[in-house]
Amino acid sequence: MEKQKYSRRFFLGTSSMAAALALVPSGIKAFYQDLKTRLLPVKSIQTLSLIVNKKTYTVKADTRTTLLDLLREELELTGTKKGCDHGQCGACTVHVNGERVLSCLTLAAMVQHQPVTTIEGLAEGDQLHPMQQAFIECDGFQCGYCTPGQIMSAVACVNEGHTHSVEEIKEFMSGNLCRCGAYNGIVESIQKVAR
Repeated sequence: MEKQKYSRRFFLGTSSMAAALALVPSGIKAFYQDLKTRLLPVKSIQTLSLIVNKKTYTVKADTRTTLLDLLREELELTGTKKGCDHGQCGACTVHVNGERVLSCLTLAAMVQHQPVTTIEGLAEGDQLHPMQQAFIECDGFQCGYCTPGQIMSAVACVNEGHTHSVEEIKEFMSGNLCRCGAYNGIVESIQKVAR
């Protein structure tokens, strides 16, 4: 006769281990929650007052919200593009107090009560900004994804007086990347507006 593989002792040992394992996840979860509460900052919702394109907005947002996400998701100003989201491509460039900033690296809470200008705020009604018009005339955009950020930086390039040479323009605009290669048209647009 063949010896039986499973004994009463084996059954008790196995069921005890299974019961112990069932308790471990809740213990780990409780430990994780306790650790999270002690180490991570608590999400904080704050009322923010922003002046975007000459219009005042009051919104409730997490204090960790970037200006880019607030513009696109809360204010529905989607002209500012989310490219790399790491400050490397320049697609999210906007102006704060007239100076260009990367909105993906700027917290919305940092620009309260300061004038923010996006690509939607450059034109005056139906009248395009001279840089927008120059981009059209000089074929400064191709797929158009980088164009809002390029135009915002181009306006800053002219306003800050970095248009003395092609090399100077290229150096100033080096933070804005174009995958299509419209750089020559962009430089020509900047030169046209700077004249």
